Amino acid sequence: MSALALPAFAQSKPMKIGVIGSGRIGSTFGGLWAKAGHEIMFSDRDPGAVKRAVDSVGSRARGGSVQEAVAFGDAILIAVPYGALPAIRDQVGAQLKGKVVIDPNNPVPNRDGEMAVGAKEKGAAVSTAAILPGARLVRAFNSWGYAIMAREANRPAPRMAIPVAADDPEALKVGMQLVSDAGFDPVHAGSLADSKAYDLGSSVSGRVLTADELRQALKLKP
Repeated sequence: MSALALPAFAQSKPMKIGVIGSGRIGSTFGGLWAKAGHEIMFSDRDPGAVKRAVDSVGSRARGGSVQEAVAFGDAILIAVPYGALPAIRDQVGAQLKGKVVIDPNNPVPNRDGEMAVGAKEKGAAVSTAAILPGARLVRAFNSWGYAIMAREANRPAPRMAIPVAADDPEALKVGMQLVSDAGFDPVHAGSLADSKAYDLGSSVSGRVLTADELRQALKLKP
């Protein structure tokens, strides 16, 4: 893998971000992006989760259906149990084609069943891309619990680093910007296939590292 040389990110122009899954991960990042000036639409199969997320974020957030969140978003965060991804595909897969989709989802065999076994072997991002063909997938935020990321977001420099991988160059730029806007240092970590190096359970899982430390741990070039 090689790192991509990108300039430091300035605050981006406000975006509309649709969130599918408004639990801990979805509400945490929706809140961080709202603080950075973005507009958020939360969706979830549990209306109570949507209400709690909207109430916690405030005026830059609203609730809607999954279909409405996808239509609303310039980018989409999907934060659901891995086993729910086929249902998301069946529900809004056609709408997701061409959309930038941020993917923090992890296959967990004990929770998600047999599909998770193959996904872990292939790499989670590659497997997600196969489930959601046509989506412009960005792999990020997947190897740390929400509590760690909520605690470390926007800390004084050096900020916590988050690896970011994508096959689509424009989607990569959006993903890197959204990682920065959430309060972290984005580190380009290659393609979706390369992102297996930081899947859940990898050597960097749960470790709070700076950008230089993360590049060293993942053997990325500066």
